[in-house]
Amino acid sequence: MDESQEPPKAKTGSGKKPAAAPFNWPEYVRLQRQKVILHQRLKVPPAIAQLSHTLDKNTATQLFKLLNKYRPESKQDKKARLGATAAAAAADKEKDSKDSKKPLFVKYGLNHIVALIEAKKAALVVIGHDVDPIELVVFLPALCRKMGVPYVIVKGKARLGTVVHKKTAAVVALQEVKSEDQRELATIVSAAKANFSDKYEEQRRVWGGGIRGNMSTQMLRKRAKASGQTVSSASLGKL
Repeated sequence: MDESQEPPKAKTGSGKKPAAAPFNWPEYVRLQRQKVILHQRLKVPPAIAQLSHTLDKNTATQLFKLLNKYRPESKQDKKARLGATAAAAAADKEKDSKDSKKPLFVKYGLNHIVALIEAKKAALVVIGHDVDPIELVVFLPALCRKMGVPYVIVKGKARLGTVVHKKTAAVVALQEVKSEDQRELATIVSAAKANFSDKYEEQRRVWGGGIRGNMSTQMLRKRAKASGQTVSSASLGKL
C-alpha cells in the first residue's frame, strides 16, 4: 500500500443523518388554516353560507372573458383619451356621436354598485365569495333579488381585483355592453338566474358548516359499530 494513500476511516454510529428540527409554519399561515377549519366546524347562518355556493368553472371562465373586454382604463390611458378629446375640441373638428360617448367599462366600488342596483341600472352584479369583513357584501344578494337585478357569486376577490387594476375587489358590475356581446351577456344572465336568483328561497333556509373532523367521525363510527347501530356516513359527517 502506498504511503501517500490514507487508509479508509471506519464508520461510526448507525450511519443515519441526524433528525431535522420540526418546521414551524409562520403565524399568518397557521391562522389562515385555523380559520378555515373553524369555518368548517361552526354552524354558519344561511345569509353567510350562501356565499360559499359559487358559479361553476366553465360559466365563470366565460364571465371573466367578458369582464376583461370591459376593463377600466388605466390612468395613462384615460389621460391620453381626455387629451385627444380636448385637442379635437380645440381644433373644432367634427366628432361622431359614437366617439363623443363615454367608453363602456366594468363598474366597481361598493357604494357605486349599491347605487346602480337601487336604481336598477346594473345588468349583472358579480360578488366575491371571500370578502373580509363579510358584512360588506352579505346584504347584496337580498338587495339584488328585491330590485330584480341578476347576480352571481364567484371565487376570488383577487381575481375580481385584476379586472379593475386593483389588488382586490369585493364586487363589480356590468351596466351596458356592446351589441356584439349582448348574446354572451344574456347567456350568463340566464345562468345567474337559474343558479342564484331562482334558488334564493331554497338557500336562505340551508345552514352551512357543521362538518366534523376525521378523528371525530372515526370515533362515532366505532361507537356505532360497538353498539350494533347502523349510521350513515352523511349523518356522521355533520355536527
